Amino acid sequence: MKAQAPTAYGLSSEARNLHWLLTNLVDEVPGIRSVAVVSSDGLLLLSSDPGAVAAAAPAGRPGAPAGPRGSSADLATIVSGLGSLTTGAAKLMDGGTVKQTMVAMDEGSLFVMSVSDGSLLGVHATPDCDMSVIAYHMALFVGRAGHVLTPELRSELRKSMESAQ
Repeated sequence: MKAQAPTAYGLSSEARNLHWLLTNLVDEVPGIRSVAVVSSDGLLLLSSDPGAVAAAAPAGRPGAPAGPRGSSADLATIVSGLGSLTTGAAKLMDGGTVKQTMVAMDEGSLFVMSVSDGSLLGVHATPDCDMSVIAYHMALFVGRAGHVLTPELRSELRKSMESAQ
């Protein structure tokens, strides 16, 4: 699956770099269906399919993008909710910071990894994906993206996603 490159006009070099990292993640790692970077307040910052943010096509509809109901907004909601749930569980169990969550399903897998300041990277993958390869590449993305995901850049990315709708 090729990621659809979001429009990079008018974006800072940091924002363009994050878009490039996300596109590379999707294009180069086998088994990835869709990717979303979500802010600590649950807003979509980056997506492998920015055109589907507002589409929310019904599941199974011909031509709908592969992903939860075909919508990046749906993936962002799932990632945010799962992140919140696991953070709450870790607090109740005195488990410290949640680094990664993985959900294996019959028809796919979902990975959630902390990026920075409560931001999360979510990956929806095929059922036959190599989970260790996806987790490794997610860690690379987090290592490259986490330190540049400042409040100013998050604001710029939110505005970019809003204009893509």
